[in-house]
Amino acid sequence: MTSTRTEQILQVLFPVKKQNARSVWMILDGARDERIYRYLKTCNLDYLCLYTGKLPIELQYVAPYLLELPSNSKTARELIDMAWGNNWGIFLSIDDFSKLRPHLRKFLKVKDESGKKLLFRFYDPRVMRVFLPTCSSEQLREFFGPIAIFHVEDDHGSMLKSFSFDGFKVSQDLVSLD
Repeated sequence: MTSTRTEQILQVLFPVKKQNARSVWMILDGARDERIYRYLKTCNLDYLCLYTGKLPIELQYVAPYLLELPSNSKTARELIDMAWGNNWGIFLSIDDFSKLRPHLRKFLKVKDESGKKLLFRFYDPRVMRVFLPTCSSEQLREFFGPIAIFHVEDDHGSMLKSFSFDGFKVSQDLVSLD
């Protein structure tokens, strides 16, 4: 990926003009690439697994992880360079981290029409960019919770899609990446 593209993504995630800067988190989908777990173990950043309890090593490799991106850092640039275009996960802009992990955990399992429990991999950008536009206002209110903006890559990694919720409907901003 070009450094210009990475800089454009960072400008959207960390806007300079915002007075109350939001923290930016990424949910990394360990099932997408074996390098994700190794990256987390060596990046010197704190991360949290969205699953709880003592996990077998096989599950640790494929679990979803929550990681705060430090603004304007070499680490954030490296991660975006590796992840972008590979559907490694989604980015979240939030005001208050204290409720984030419990909130996200509520959506890891869902029931289908017959009541069967299923894993919901909402943190996969291919799922998120299709799911959000189909939600009702009530579903959006519940799903967004403490999250101000969901950021995902498009099908080709050539655009950054940012989804926000105004209390009634979801809005989508697109940034074309050079």
